[in-house]
Amino acid sequence: MPDAMLVMLVAVIVAALAFDYINGFHDTANAIATCVSTRALTVRSAIFMAAGLNFVGAMISTKVAATIGKGIVDANNITQMVVLAGVLGAIVWNLITWYYGLPSSSSHAIIGGLAGSVVAHAGMSALHWAGLKKIVTVLLVSPVVGAFFGFLFMIIMMWTFRNKAPYTLNKVFRKLQILSAAVMAFSHGTADAQKSMGVITMALVSYGTLSSFEVPTWVKIACAVAMALGTAAGGWRIIKTVGHDFVKLQPVHGFCVETASAGVILGASAMGLPTSTTHVITSAILGVGLSKRMSAVNWTVAYRIVAAWIITIPASAGVGFLSYTVLSPFLGR
Repeated sequence: MPDAMLVMLVAVIVAALAFDYINGFHDTANAIATCVSTRALTVRSAIFMAAGLNFVGAMISTKVAATIGKGIVDANNITQMVVLAGVLGAIVWNLITWYYGLPSSSSHAIIGGLAGSVVAHAGMSALHWAGLKKIVTVLLVSPVVGAFFGFLFMIIMMWTFRNKAPYTLNKVFRKLQILSAAVMAFSHGTADAQKSMGVITMALVSYGTLSSFEVPTWVKIACAVAMALGTAAGGWRIIKTVGHDFVKLQPVHGFCVETASAGVILGASAMGLPTSTTHVITSAILGVGLSKRMSAVNWTVAYRIVAAWIITIPASAGVGFLSYTVLSPFLGR
């Protein structure tokens, strides 16, 4: 029995790192789509910059990991099978949305996957409703804040530089955008790699390796490396949707988008609140687009993105529930 439990623990760790890797190439667009679309950086340079800064950001804090690990489900109902099925739910949904080029939320996917698997294991009472309410509220409010600040920053820039020639303005902001993209990549690391850290630490506590929820250094490094490698693999499908198809951007627009998004994400991460980097940056792009005119936004793409947002939690929860139901008779509860 202990050997079987150890095998399950290893399976959970591998699955969580796979999720982090997929999260990296799925969410690469969050950090670099705008600077690629404005030609501030080449795709290769942008991806490698994002990979390095995702790694650094992932090593900074574990507050978000603690929220994911302790705020979604009752600790008494966390088993290796629950965690494994939850991660599988998130992985499957991420791959589906990546295939169709939809910038859905990896944060929503892992939350939905874990919620679905624990309900399959112990019923609705196993969910931490207060923690889930807090997490979902932040995930819903943060895109609104991102859109507001994207709109506000763009209006300020338009007013401040209203007498500047477009060529000169683009030249300056193309350089500034490299800095804002770097900060965005760093902020992405502080938010997204934390989710797998929380999942692995949850599994270690369940197995008995840890007596309390505290992320070990090796878990931090492993998740940071997996995220960085995934980022380095790129994610051109979603980069195209966010950076080209949604709103046509100039360097000044990209700077405003990345600055607004990074500010929202870093602020939330400092408080241990898991935001969706995907939602925040696409909402900031929407805000910038609206500052120009309504027709600047490709509303067909916008509707597709919103539809993916709405169904991510229930879809990944369904896959998590199904994974637990199918696998638990063979692998144990």
